Amino acid sequence: QVQLVESGGGSVQAGGSLRLSCAASGRTFSSDAMGWFRQYPGEERKFVASFAWSGDTTYYADSVKGRFIVSGDNAKNTVTLQMNSLKPEDTAVYYCGAYQEGRSWYTWGQGTQVTVSS
Repeated sequence: QVQLVESGGGSVQAGGSLRLSCAASGRTFSSDAMGWFRQYPGEERKFVASFAWSGDTTYYADSVKGRFIVSGDNAKNTVTLQMNSLKPEDTAVYYCGAYQEGRSWYTWGQGTQVTVSS
């Protein structure tokens, strides 16, 4: 059974930093990329950043470019999101996901709360 487990998150003041980590487990786990989405109350999950194993390619939502850094380790099936210069609008539940060609984002972690106070 494939499982994504997130760690990190919490509360911080605006301008501060937090680090999220995600590890995948399960003998059948396979992915072309791993990444992060976030969800505001009452809204759909939105893309934040991803790390593709091919070429170590990174992608970011415009709202986090220059502030967040995504990194990954294909051998360990892990992905990390370093969040800097946090803003109150970054407050959300953050989800780790795994992407595979033909399946899109097909599995998710349980989510971790990030709260940024002004």
